Amino acid sequence: MFKKLFILMFSSLALFAAGAPSLVETAKITKGEVNPLQEFVGTLKFDKNSVLAAQNSGVVKNINFEVGDKVKKGKVLVQIDADLLNAQVESARANALSAKKDYERYSKLLETKSVSQKQYDDMKLKSITTQSTLNELEIQKDKKSIKAPYNGIVVDKKINLGEWVNAGTALATMVDTSKAEITFNVPLDIYNGLKKGDIYEINVGGNILKGKLNGAIPSGDKLTRTFPVKFKANTDDKFVFDGQEAKVNLSKNAKQEALIVPRDSVIKRFGQNIVFIIDDKMSAMMIPVQIIAYLGDKIAIQGQGLAVGQDVVSKGNERIFPNSPVKIINK
Repeated sequence: MFKKLFILMFSSLALFAAGAPSLVETAKITKGEVNPLQEFVGTLKFDKNSVLAAQNSGVVKNINFEVGDKVKKGKVLVQIDADLLNAQVESARANALSAKKDYERYSKLLETKSVSQKQYDDMKLKSITTQSTLNELEIQKDKKSIKAPYNGIVVDKKINLGEWVNAGTALATMVDTSKAEITFNVPLDIYNGLKKGDIYEINVGGNILKGKLNGAIPSGDKLTRTFPVKFKANTDDKFVFDGQEAKVNLSKNAKQEALIVPRDSVIKRFGQNIVFIIDDKMSAMMIPVQIIAYLGDKIAIQGQGLAVGQDVVSKGNERIFPNSPVKIINK
């Protein structure tokens, strides 16, 4: 298939350069019943929005970020003074190492019955206790370093260098801008037709996101008689912001007749959806269309001047222009 498309593209470019008709493939416009689409407006929010807090009290020793910084998971954002704790850790580590060596020595002495079982058990307990003390202090030391829980952007700083903080004091806010949750409120006839896991195109500030239906919440608004539905989408490197308006087209639970063409027939041109049909003079006519519904590899549309049985360009349309001559190669 790719080889065929390459040959078609190469041939069309060569012919166009020579003033010859562009080579295209066409399909017949058909008619069928579809569930029409309706546009809904919703709100985007980032999937993860976290307020980072101190887990231990102390003086803020280092702040390793500025508001707006992109940070990697595990980066130390705030360091709380841990000089005293560091000394305690070093002392506990030495005690644990000494107790471990004594325990290993007593294990060998027990084999030769040079020490009693009680002496051995006491030394084993001492080794376990000193290691537990070391582990606890190391955990407390680690909590003095406030780290980024995921890749994201720091959007707020709540403390200053040298400030005393208590356990639970908010230090910073960060968000994961790579994933978003988008919520729409829809009426019952739309709500009933949705299926969890389906993928929809969601327009956010001109960026088209692939939104996966995460769940329809069975808790309606008594005034509007609508129900919230939530989509998950990867925003990648697109610029979107928390609270931004989002738009999606969803199918109504009602049938209507519409014209159906291959999905590849509809392309963007001059900021609108268009198709090219072929007239009796073998020229391409550009017609703006409105998308009614998506049907797998086909699409339901409406547009002035379209009729069942017309030849619509399905391949090669991205290289032709209004009124340009064409040659159909799949007839």
